[in-house]
Order: sequence, then structure tokens, then C-alpha cells
Amino acid sequence: MRQRLLVIISLIVVVVILVLLNAASYVKVEPTADSETTPDRSTFNAGATGTRALYDFLHESGYPVGRWRESTASLLSFNGPKPATMVVIGDTQVSFTKTESKELLHWVEMGGRLVIIDRTPDMNLLPATGEWTIQTLAMNFPWPELNPNDFDQMTRDAKPVSPSQPTLLGRNVEQIMPSRFAAAITIGRHDSSKTGNKRGSSHQQPSIERDEDDDDNFPPVTPSPEVKVKRNEPKGSPAPVTTFRNERGALLVDYAHGLGRIVLLSDPYMVANNGINRADNLQLAINVIMGDGGMVAFDEFHQGHAYTHNALIQYFEGTPVLAICGQLALIGLAIVWSRGMRFARPLPLPYVDRRSSLEFVASMAELQQRAGAYDLALENIYARVRRVLVRHAGLNNSSPRAEIAARVASRSKLNQKQLESLMRSCEDTINGARTTGRESLQLVKRLRAIESKLGLQGRARDAKQEKIEI
Repeated sequence: MRQRLLVIISLIVVVVILVLLNAASYVKVEPTADSETTPDRSTFNAGATGTRALYDFLHESGYPVGRWRESTASLLSFNGPKPATMVVIGDTQVSFTKTESKELLHWVEMGGRLVIIDRTPDMNLLPATGEWTIQTLAMNFPWPELNPNDFDQMTRDAKPVSPSQPTLLGRNVEQIMPSRFAAAITIGRHDSSKTGNKRGSSHQQPSIERDEDDDDNFPPVTPSPEVKVKRNEPKGSPAPVTTFRNERGALLVDYAHGLGRIVLLSDPYMVANNGINRADNLQLAINVIMGDGGMVAFDEFHQGHAYTHNALIQYFEGTPVLAICGQLALIGLAIVWSRGMRFARPLPLPYVDRRSSLEFVASMAELQQRAGAYDLALENIYARVRRVLVRHAGLNNSSPRAEIAARVASRSKLNQKQLESLMRSCEDTINGARTTGRESLQLVKRLRAIESKLGLQGRARDAKQEKIEI
């Protein structure tokens, strides 16, 4: 008991020391302020460069919006609901791989709608359309000391922009307010010698081209139900459509890709928390993101919020709770190991004799039956009955059977001749006289009957004999 008390006290002291060390070594990580040089465009970010305000407004206004936290491969699977529009904002924390870009564009080819809001978008997400190519050119770049919450620093020398032509993306929008860092979208055209007869097919549905080195096996292009309904409508030109432009170039462009469309807005400031409330930026964001309706998904997988970790672990990430739990687990393993170790010589297990006296009797009876040794079985029983009769008669073991029978008959109601005849038959069988199993069984039954009449059977017989001896 004393050893256990010492072990328990030692464990308590170790736990207290570990808790104190974790509390002393824990340093609270202060959240870094948002910066335009390293912006966080996630819808979870409520800072200046985040898009939490836009997402909350759309969600509370009843628009079908959600956060997409799975890989682009899930867009091509046939399990679960799929969004109609995918929104990628800013320079993502996790870059798009070549395979992910192909999967996303293939989803657009099948009728999806991709909205890209970035100053320097990934060119793998901006494929050529017909004879046209899309590129962006940034003239100004933010510096580290720039305060994203300072409206004057963000919009100096920038002017409000009105729609350049009436489109669905510009409805109910009079002016938008971009930042001074907005990129200019340039639309180029392929050389006619390279495009061949593509110019004459401008009013046909653009063919879906594949790279020669594309070894990915994508499912066949199957248009969505909305696209099937619109097939009978007149087909538009594959040329990009510009809705807003300033003196440096276009700010908002959209164009067809396969059965879907790609929308490019060159300034995330207009949808970020620090610029969404300027001019008609909010209305523009609604037009660009919601489009023709349907489920809208904001890409959070590439913003670093993918479903890759346990939610409980993410909740305690950055705190000493995880370290404390790990140390407690090690202490528990140490306790289990120490409890399984011996501190002295092993004690022998208590011996319990599970054998019954009837087991010996049953085994001997089976051996004698198989061997046909009826005389041996009768000898074991007769010898015990004769000793009982001798004691009952008050004689010794060397007394003749006639005298024993006479004395027992005089003390009981037994017939002397029958008792003496029984004793003679038993002794003859024991001495080698021929007998059968049936005859031996009859002799045993007569012996047991005598014991029963004299009241000397079983434990009662032993107890009575002990009393007589006393």
C-alpha cells in the first residue's frame, strides 16, 4: 500500500509540473493584420481583405450560397448536389495544380459557371475561346506599409467607372469604385493563319479542345438541364464581352467556354470587406456572383480551409490543450505498463482440487466392466459389507461366516441361513467361481439390501459405526 501511495503522489506531481510548464511556455499568437501584399480573401476572414461581409450579406438575404471545402474532383463526381457557380477570389493560399485546373475547366465545359476575381489570375483557368485570348496586366502594386482600411490610400488617382455597355452583369449599376491596384484585362486575337476557318464558325457552339498530352480520363460532356433547355436559343459569339472598362483596359469580362461561362473581374477590392460598400460595388458583386441563379459555392479549399483535419483538433489548434492531452496519454501508458510489472517474486496460484470422489469410482467401474472383472468389483463391495457386519456383530475379522451370520441374525430380523448363503456365494465368486454380470449384480443388490435393513448404508452407516466404536 505504501508503494502505491508513493506512485500516486509521484504521478500527481508530474501532472502538475507538466501543466505548469505548458502554461508557462504557451505564447498566444497575435493575429496578424490584413495586408494587401498578402491578402486573405477567404469568406471566413472578417478583416479588411476578407470577403466575410459579402458572404454574410448573400446568405442572410436568402441567396443560395455555400462554402466549397472539397477538391475540384468532387465537382465531377455524381454524388451529392453540385453548385451552378464556383467563385475563386484573389491569390489563393493553395495554388491550383494542373490536374485541378483541368477538372475545374471540364466542369465549366459541362455547363458550370466560373467566377474569377483576381488581379493576377492563374492563366490555366483562363483558356482561349475561339480566336480570342484573355490576359491581365497590373500597373500598380501594393506595398507592405499600405493600410487596406485607408480609403484614400486604396483609391488614390482611381475614378468611378460606369458600364461601357448594357449587359446583365451591369444591371442596376451606375458606377463602381475600383482600387488603384485594379488590373487591366486585355483581349487578344489569334493569328488568322493559325485559326483556319474558325472565324466562319463564330455562331456555332465552340468545340471542346483537348491538349495532346492530356491523359486524364474525364467523363463525357453532359450538359445540365438548364443548358439543354437553352440549346434551341440562338447561339452567341464566343468573343469575350466587356461590361466595365477604364482608361487602362477592361475591368469585367465574361465569355463562353464549352457549355458554361467564365467571368473575370480584375479587382478583388470591389468584393472585399474594405471596398464592398463603395459606390455600387455590392450590386456589381451580386450580379457577377449570382448570375442566372442556382447554387453558388465560394472556393475555400484553395483558401486553406479544406476538410482535411478533425474539427475538434482544429478548434484547439495553437493552444496547449493538444500537448497536455498527449502528455496525459503517455502518463496513462506508463501507469498501465507499471501496473503490469512485478515488484517481487511471483506468487503461486491457489490450488483448487476439482476432482470428485465419484470420478475415481466411475473410472474403476468402467475399467472393471470392460475387463469383465466382476469378481474384483464384488470383492470391493463384499469386503466393506463384511467389515460392517463384523462390527455390528461385535466380532473380529477372523470370525467364521456362520458365527457372523448367527450373531447378526440374533441382533436383527435377518434370516441366518439366507445371510450365511449370501456370504458363501460372494466368497466363492471372489475365490474364482464362474459368474456373469447379471449374477454379480444380484449379489450386490442383496448386499445393499442388508445394509439398508441394518441402517448402515452410506454416511449414516459410517456415523452409526463411529457411535458404536465410541
